[in-house]
Amino acid sequence: QVQLVESGGGVVQAGGSLRLSCKTSGRTLNSLNMGWFRQAPGKEREFAAAIGRTGRNTYYADSVKGRFTVSRDNAKNTMYLEMNTLKPEDTADYYCAADEKWPFTAWGSRARYDYWGQGTQVTVSS
Repeated sequence: QVQLVESGGGVVQAGGSLRLSCKTSGRTLNSLNMGWFRQAPGKEREFAAAIGRTGRNTYYADSVKGRFTVSRDNAKNTMYLEMNTLKPEDTADYYCAADEKWPFTAWGSRARYDYWGQGTQVTVSS
């Protein structure tokens, strides 16, 4: 069973930065495709970023492209989301997700992922 634990959330002013981490256990990270999703109050969970097993392929939602960077350190079994130039509309609970299927398609779909973390809260004040 794959377990995912997010950390790094907090309160930050608009224009600031945060780095989220997602620690995995139960599988080595290099066997997992990974994604970040977020859910704002009263809204559906939406895709933010994804990264393939090797880290060579990354994907972003238009709303975060150019401001967020997803990366992974397979040796540490940890995925990261570096968030810069944060906006109040980035306020949400952020979740990491994982799956083991191949190929890595439909990476923006919640239905693709089999494992989810409990989330970490990010609040961006204006």
